Formats: sequence, structure tokens, C-alpha cells
Amino acid sequence: MMKLMIHEVLKKAHGAKTKAQKVKILQENNSQALRTLFIINFDESVKTRIPEGEVPYKPNEAPQGTEHSLLEKEAKKLYYYVKGGADNLPQLRIETMYIQLLEALYKDEAEVLTHVFNRDLHKHYRITHAVVKEAFPEISWGGRS
Repeated sequence: MMKLMIHEVLKKAHGAKTKAQKVKILQENNSQALRTLFIINFDESVKTRIPEGEVPYKPNEAPQGTEHSLLEKEAKKLYYYVKGGADNLPQLRIETMYIQLLEALYKDEAEVLTHVFNRDLHKHYRITHAVVKEAFPEISWGGRS
């Protein structure tokens, strides 16, 4: 079976009827990238360098599976966009890099990332902090900044 893209995992969990089903879907699709996104979204000790709100980027219209980058691969670079990650880089450079990242990703994954940095992923996908905690007990919350 082909590995699901992150937005597909979230949609699948979103559509699950019970908490147990959501937890199972997240665990079956467990990845460092997925956990990183949940940490940025839910851990209030993570301070982002991305201003909240709409981001002025052009969504990548390439069909899924073609000429775009994958959030799964790009997630290891998300430290740039949080305080303590690459604090030596000027704010304008960080924001420019973020827009370039969004424009390189498949449009649905870019949308997921904007929700993560606005900390409202759970308002777009029915996945609560409690579900994430149950799915990934290995995540330690707090004390990140």
C-alpha cells in the first residue's frame, strides 16, 4: 500500500467516527513529520516565527504526486520557523523561506501547514489534543522554548 500524504492521513482521521478509530489511523500513519506538526499546533511552549493569519502565497496547482515537495520530507526543516531553531536568520528571510516552502508543497499539504502555524489544525480536522496524546504517548509536551 502506498504511504498516505499527511493531508490524506488527517482527512482519514477526520472522517473516523470514534476516538479509538482516530487514534488507530494516526498510529498506523505515525511519522516524525506528523508528530512534529501536532507538536507545533498543540504545544503552547513552541513559539513560532510565522505571523498568524493569511499567508500571501500562490498554491501549487501541480496534480498530487507530481511536481511538488512533500510535507513528510520538508518537516525536518520546520525548526527554521520556530523560536530557538534558526534565530540568527532575519525575520524577513524566515517569512520568505516559509512562502517558498508553501509554494513548493502540494496545495492541500500547504494548507495543512498554514493551519499548523495558525494553531487551528483541530478546527479544520476533527483531531483533538487528547486524540494526539493517546495516539503518541511518546511525545513530551511543554518546555520547548
